[in-house]
Amino acid sequence: MTMVVDTMNSPNAAHDHDRYPDHYIRRILASTKTIAMVGASPDWSRPSYFAMKYLQEKGYRVIPVNPRAAGQTILGEKVYERLDAVPAPFQMVDVFRNSDAAGPITDEAIALAQDKGIQVIWMQLGVRNDAAAARAEAAGLRVVMNRCPKIEWGRLNNELSWGGFNSRIITAKRRRI
Repeated sequence: MTMVVDTMNSPNAAHDHDRYPDHYIRRILASTKTIAMVGASPDWSRPSYFAMKYLQEKGYRVIPVNPRAAGQTILGEKVYERLDAVPAPFQMVDVFRNSDAAGPITDEAIALAQDKGIQVIWMQLGVRNDAAAARAEAAGLRVVMNRCPKIEWGRLNNELSWGGFNSRIITAKRRRI
């Protein structure tokens, strides 16, 4: 895998998607005001619901996108069927779907990027699609895979230590001994 190191002067550089510099994640979170969350669930016990609520509490507007819940309201926001149905501009697409679904979602976001102001494709924990990431980066978008913006916000703002841990590394993988 070829890796281009990101610098502050090259925001759209390709990345080693196994590791992101803190400044890259910080810059994304600081420049994002509105997030379209694809796969947001109206079920309060789902991880997307928790992530949406947390991000709203941190000042982000999170617009839910879910064809099965279209027309409903989640945490005060109307749910839309597709990204192209969202009337407001948004900077980030947060993909709460599986890795295969991330490809078509990324392609839709690339097609809408200029009109909607999309700058970032963020794939949630366990979601990785290298081909989609390459297409997004080639289109000038930043990409984060296999991470959660809720967790990253907490980690970078020292909120994880409130829960008794601050390892600086969050992973769902078991350690190999």
